[in-house]
Amino acid sequence: MKVLLINNYHYRRGGADVVYLNTYELLKEKGHDVFCFSSKNDKNDINGINPYFINEVKFLKVSLLQKAMNFLRFFYSFSSRKMLRKILNNKNFDVAHVHTYKGMFTSSILRELKKQNIPIIFTAHDYGLMDPHNALLDGNFEISENTIKKSAFYTVIDKANRNSYLYSFISYLEYSFGNLLFDYDKNFNKVICVSKFAFLKHQQSKRFDFKLAHLYNFFPKLFSIEPSKNRGKYFLFFGRLSKEKGFSTLIEAWKNANINQELWIVGSTEASLNNELKVENTENIRFLGYKKGEELFSIISNSSFVIVPSEWYENNPLTIIESYSYGKPVIGSKVGGIPELIMDNETGYKFEMKNTQQLTDLIIKASSISNEEYEQMSKNARSFAQDNFSPEKHYKKLIGIYKEVLKC
Repeated sequence: MKVLLINNYHYRRGGADVVYLNTYELLKEKGHDVFCFSSKNDKNDINGINPYFINEVKFLKVSLLQKAMNFLRFFYSFSSRKMLRKILNNKNFDVAHVHTYKGMFTSSILRELKKQNIPIIFTAHDYGLMDPHNALLDGNFEISENTIKKSAFYTVIDKANRNSYLYSFISYLEYSFGNLLFDYDKNFNKVICVSKFAFLKHQQSKRFDFKLAHLYNFFPKLFSIEPSKNRGKYFLFFGRLSKEKGFSTLIEAWKNANINQELWIVGSTEASLNNELKVENTENIRFLGYKKGEELFSIISNSSFVIVPSEWYENNPLTIIESYSYGKPVIGSKVGGIPELIMDNETGYKFEMKNTQQLTDLIIKASSISNEEYEQMSKNARSFAQDNFSPEKHYKKLIGIYKEVLKC
């Protein structure tokens, strides 16, 4: 099968990018003819050196004058559509699988795919089809479904983007123009939701229910690693350090728990949290900064419990997928797609979102269970990963979706 994969970035910038790159490797490994359309960046590996890749748009990192000059480019990219047309004129594809496109390729590429009758599968890594700022959060990082239940303009009213009317209005304009340019519910052939929660949330919108599919993300290294059933000497938080990830709740709960173990924190941080990190970098809290690849996997493998205290509608966190793959139980908040992944007292523990006391109690409980209890939880976590996150099972379901679209 000839597959065109499309994503804004061709390096591991975030979860969506990791899934896109993993999908590329999986399809290539299975013998499919796969071509990527993405952007140029020094962080791209050898597979990311492609003459068809476009120049990366850094709208938020340029001067006000450059923002003004590139304003229309943010809504409609003539250059992206022109480059895609070149690709389609030189190569024949059975399907196009789109991961991210907003703000870089824009809906212009979707129009070109539709014009050339290429079936479009879209993986919804967030809530951008229903919410202009993608995350169903207001400007204070509180969960809000106003854009679904009331109007997309609540993105502006709630200052969802950077707590700014200006940035939020730009998000609203981009979303509205995208909907006008490309009618998602009529023109996407299939929308893949990576959690059952997201599937139901999209289904509630009554726009995509007949085109929705559910497919968990996967971990490529699952069967090539030997998970450790032994508890490590530290609890672990890894990922992006931002307010909606529940970092502040975690720090407070950890201080209250006052256990004789360390909390290791791995990830890049937002500027607003730098001072908090400096203050809280005490004896039993270690901030290791950004880690990736084998170094990160080694840290996961040698941890005890992984904590995922998110305070937004997490979709299908790679944090949990990777933790379970290494046999590490997870303590996670009851929000978004997290609860469907954690079986209480079997693969980890769940607590009410933002409930510091519950998280404190679970940290104490997790630190005091016997080695036998821990070993069983580790086995359960690994079994869950094998049942739900294996590359082979993911591949079979994904190809099934491709074939279903081609029959239509």
